[in-house]
Amino acid sequence: MCAPQVTATQALLALSVGSSVMEYQSAKTQQKAQYDQQKRQNKIAKDNAMQRYASEQLKIRQIEKQSSQKGFDATLKARKERAKFRATAGDAGVAMTGSTNALYADFYRTEGNYKASLARNMDINIAQFERNMEAIQFGQEAQSTYVQPPNPELLFASSVINVGNTYYGLQNQKANAGLMTDAQKKNYG
Repeated sequence: MCAPQVTATQALLALSVGSSVMEYQSAKTQQKAQYDQQKRQNKIAKDNAMQRYASEQLKIRQIEKQSSQKGFDATLKARKERAKFRATAGDAGVAMTGSTNALYADFYRTEGNYKASLARNMDINIAQFERNMEAIQFGQEAQSTYVQPPNPELLFASSVINVGNTYYGLQNQKANAGLMTDAQKKNYG
């Protein structure tokens, strides 16, 4: 028995299949690497946002504590000054008259203005904190990437189509050259 001869079409088809298998493996590896990179990028963006969130929250807590301490210190100072004023007025035997009452009320006004200023500043800091939190979220979204999982089924289908295209392209070349195609050989003989 003689060994069947391998035709040029069969050899080219075998090369096409081998090439498609290698391309499939390479593309599958590349898709997996890209998917892993996308997940790493999103984790980095999330971790960065979490660090920035924590930093902003610590900062606003420190500002709030500082403001509260300033308000407490102002209250203590105002009480001490009012007590000194009353003691001085009492020691001098001066009754609380209109002008002394106005001076005494000035301590309350000054304290109230200072505390109102602290409250306004705290409101401004809180509003800035909220804007910073929104900016951090936007930054995370900007740093994140669309995650596209590998799709080996689509790669396989694409490889099969490429092999089919190669085969039918070769058959078309045979027909254009006036040679019998594989289908014509089967029907002929």
